[in-house]
Amino acid sequence: MKKKPIPGENVKDRLKATEKDRLYRFLLSGGDVRGALVHGTRLVQEMRANHELGLLETLILGHAYMGGLLVASSLKGEDRAALKIECSGPVRGLVVEANARGEVRGYLQKVPIPVAKPPEDFNLSPFFGAGFISVTRYLRDAKHPFTGKVPLQHGNIAQDLAHYYLASEQIPTAFSLSVKFTSDGDVAGAGGLFLQVMPGAADTIAAELENIVYRLPSLGDVCRGKENMEDFLQAHFKALRPVLLDKPRVAFFCSCRREGVMRVLRTLPVEDLKDMCENGPYPVELRCHHCNTVYHVNRDEMQVLYLERLHQT
Repeated sequence: MKKKPIPGENVKDRLKATEKDRLYRFLLSGGDVRGALVHGTRLVQEMRANHELGLLETLILGHAYMGGLLVASSLKGEDRAALKIECSGPVRGLVVEANARGEVRGYLQKVPIPVAKPPEDFNLSPFFGAGFISVTRYLRDAKHPFTGKVPLQHGNIAQDLAHYYLASEQIPTAFSLSVKFTSDGDVAGAGGLFLQVMPGAADTIAAELENIVYRLPSLGDVCRGKENMEDFLQAHFKALRPVLLDKPRVAFFCSCRREGVMRVLRTLPVEDLKDMCENGPYPVELRCHHCNTVYHVNRDEMQVLYLERLHQT
């Protein structure tokens, strides 16, 4: 993966911003509720730069990135989760993958998203239309991945994720996802919240949670400011006795490598490799969907690949 630089930023700024991006896992009410907060401003900025996104695309994919991290917040070790939306609206769909190490990557099906006129507000449901949202968990000790899939109900990633957990897994769950921009359209703050009421919790817990969440400020605004996320957690959930479990870093990261791209080329039919060797155009460009990194292959490298493949037939 190759990250594109963010204009006007120096090394000190980059390191300082990266340090803030973390996932805060916590318990409420003696374990009756598990939750996670994500500060994702820097990773959304990097996502936007790599994928070369406009404001609308950044808003939608930024929500999906943080949603994916929150879905993966309960995973461990080498486990990972994938969030996928397939829809009839201009977005067409998206795919996001996040793992237990706090790494997230993913892409939109359509860039730019075709719109007849600029959106008048932040209601994104017209851009999704009808469709499905699915969550797949890849657990190291499981023989097969587990996938749950439900129809889109809201055209809002946070609300549709909450609906997914209730419909597919019968677990009362709340999500809040927010990306805020400066007056110039730059990403100023990005954050998300996940809350899940555990089986056996008193009914009054869900009602109290709903009351607290209703009064919360925008997490995008919180993450653009100087407020410490631990202080935010303690201040707003004090009545439910929050216990912070850990706060690992999160990052926009893709595991693609040039070597992996070359292996994909080696699987192409000999006729295709021959055509590419003879006609190019050079350099041959191969692009990773998940991070938009472009890998170049020159004529000499293509010739070597073709000869290797030819000798294998």
